[in-house]
Amino acid sequence: MPANDNDNDTLVRDFVETFSSKNADALGPFMTDDISFLAYGDSEVSGKGAVIELWREVFDNFEQVKFETVHQAVNGDIVIAEQVHGLGLPGGKLAPVMNMAVYEIRDGKVAAWRDYTNPTYASSLLQA
Repeated sequence: MPANDNDNDTLVRDFVETFSSKNADALGPFMTDDISFLAYGDSEVSGKGAVIELWREVFDNFEQVKFETVHQAVNGDIVIAEQVHGLGLPGGKLAPVMNMAVYEIRDGKVAAWRDYTNPTYASSLLQA
């Protein structure tokens, strides 16, 4: 039975909330084995293991991580979310980085994920 919009809305909201735990392994159950992740300005990362490892490195670099969903729209297996990615370097303040994300859902898991953030803007906030 295909998932409905409410299921996909909840899936992505729960996924985004999990980032605040800074536990990369906790992200795994939300992803298909063949997930593709593309962050604007970076190379695409393919496969659950590679995506988990990428986030493990991110979590190791930041003392604080707090992701929040501002607005979210769901159309079947496509979820578009306006988010604030709060990132804080060791000893630094939490920098609110605005982000748009597109998720493609397959069989109740995230199969593709694209993040659109201006990397120059994000870097300037983290340096402040």
